Amino acid sequence: MTSSGVQPEISELEAWLDANAEAIDTGQALAPEILPWLGRAGVFRVGVPAAAGGAGGSIGDAIEAVAKVAEHSLAAAFVFWGQRTFIEYVLQSPNLALRKRWLDALLSGELAGATGLSNAMKYLSNIEPLQMKAQSLGNGQWTLDGSLPWITNLRPQAFVAALAFDHAAEQGDMAPSIFAITHDANGVTRSEDLDLIALRASNTAALQVRGTVVDESSLITADAPTWLAHVRPAFLGLQCGMSVGLARRSLAVVGESGAATRAAVADEARQIAADLDALTHRLKEGVQTGIFVAAPAALFEIRIALAALVQAAIGLEVQVSGGRGYLRGQGGTARRAREAAFVPIITPSLVQLKNQLALHRKAQAA
Repeated sequence: MTSSGVQPEISELEAWLDANAEAIDTGQALAPEILPWLGRAGVFRVGVPAAAGGAGGSIGDAIEAVAKVAEHSLAAAFVFWGQRTFIEYVLQSPNLALRKRWLDALLSGELAGATGLSNAMKYLSNIEPLQMKAQSLGNGQWTLDGSLPWITNLRPQAFVAALAFDHAAEQGDMAPSIFAITHDANGVTRSEDLDLIALRASNTAALQVRGTVVDESSLITADAPTWLAHVRPAFLGLQCGMSVGLARRSLAVVGESGAATRAAVADEARQIAADLDALTHRLKEGVQTGIFVAAPAALFEIRIALAALVQAAIGLEVQVSGGRGYLRGQGGTARRAREAAFVPIITPSLVQLKNQLALHRKAQAA
């Protein structure tokens, strides 16, 4: 049960994920089914106000729901994160028309929402420039151009992606804007799915936008830096839910091992579990209270620490599984090891976050 009592009906979803987790990780055949399964389970509605068609609860409940799915499949949780984060963009956008147009289809899983703002989040932290450009046509219209090499949940059947665009130099000091771009918009091209070593059913692909014309009805925000600072805690918080769930599942496997094996790693497992509980509490509390808006470094530290706990937890699972865990189809240890290898490189990567923290500490010292 989540903190406020909101709990989606996901027992059937869990059974389906457990039966298909290996295929979802290593192949693409089941990619079209993940979003509908998540939608039917109602998980996208967690933390969304009832007045907007949601189940109520808080963003902390949504983080917990992502963690629950990640216990069964990180690939499915990755799709969940992308969808739920896009839903958060719609909820936090001043453009209320976006809710009317897309929210119902997003909540049901009929329409895929892709958070193409990893580049923008790195831009916000001065890690890299924006890769997309907008040219004003006047009368509230823009021509959009650019490409992004990696976006998750670009479901070929139907998707809408959030993309950040810098404005042309002749438009003065206009702040970057964020637009919602649909799969069937003129000039939008999706690549084939990327050849990932894991999480292959996550509909992860590159996206190109060439001469796409949009108007104010597609505008998520006209002030990307300010808006991104407010939505970043949800972006990273929901992402951290993936680490929480994966670490919990590895610890559960450790707890189910034989008595002698379990005793050999008991102290380590207890410490990891205690640290995981403490970090998860800090994460949910910080996102819900809004303290990470003004203090993003604290959230970066939690993300880094959670990634370390994932590595420690999967390390214990590998130890207790022994040679059996190195065989295909034997309990999912090998799959979770591949999933854990992805955690450090999810944007923003641990290297990028550590560099940001180093700069932050240097500035504080100065």
